[in-house]
Amino acid sequence: QVHLVESGGGLVQPGGSLKLSCVASGSDSGFAATAWYRQAPGNEREWVATLTRGGVALYADSMKGRFTIYRDNAPSTVYLQMNDLKPEDTAVYYCHQTVGVADVWGQGTQVTVSS
Repeated sequence: QVHLVESGGGLVQPGGSLKLSCVASGSDSGFAATAWYRQAPGNEREWVATLTRGGVALYADSMKGRFTIYRDNAPSTVYLQMNDLKPEDTAVYYCHQTVGVADVWGQGTQVTVSS
């Protein structure tokens, strides 16, 4: 069974940076494609970025140039480096993997961008 645990959220001023971590445990979790999503109050969950099994990074248009997704294989950790944060980036950020036919989500980490 795969478990995902996010960390690294917090309060940051506009223009600041945060690095989120997603630690994966369980069979094959270190090699699965891993994505970040976010959900702001009153909004639907929104895709942020994906790191494919082959290491290709994909981004939503509004995150390109500001966010970087990358993997650390020891332990199996996927990071989301977020720079030049804006108030509209405020949300709970979730880590996600698809394992077989199952969607696996972490518990989320809150990011608040405010002065």
